[in-house]
Amino acid sequence: MKAPRTLAAAAVAAVALLSGCASSPSYSNGGYANNGYDRGYANPSSMGYGVIESIQVTQAENRTSGGGAVVGALVGALAGNQIGSGSGRTAATVAGGVGGAMVGNNIEKNRNAGGGQEMYQVNVRMDNGEYRTVVQDSVYDLRVGNRVRLVDGRVYRY
Repeated sequence: MKAPRTLAAAAVAAVALLSGCASSPSYSNGGYANNGYDRGYANPSSMGYGVIESIQVTQAENRTSGGGAVVGALVGALAGNQIGSGSGRTAATVAGGVGGAMVGNNIEKNRNAGGGQEMYQVNVRMDNGEYRTVVQDSVYDLRVGNRVRLVDGRVYRY
């Protein structure tokens, strides 16, 4: 009677912890690439004007915090510990922990994916000759050739 309660309590704790592990996708700013484009957000205090050279659709990066793997490993190890006895129980505990970690990490990754959120990489030739690349979640009415301004890492039609 004690084992089902322990497993149920572990499952409830895992669900509670996984729901708290969700976070927004993170976008790297990567510095300058070899082609001269700035691969990150513009300096927040910067503002400038330019012309859109290109717009490309990209996917949001899909990172995990590791919380899903930890919770999955705990739940898997608890479940594996309920199987067998002696060295068989130890092997089942280890296998459950490893399998649970993999499953938990995948669950967190899928939860953070946001359904494959599309992002837009807007390449702008600035008036001073620099090239900037800004990644943002929408482009609204922006088109190649539009005169734009960059404010706080976003591109706006001018």
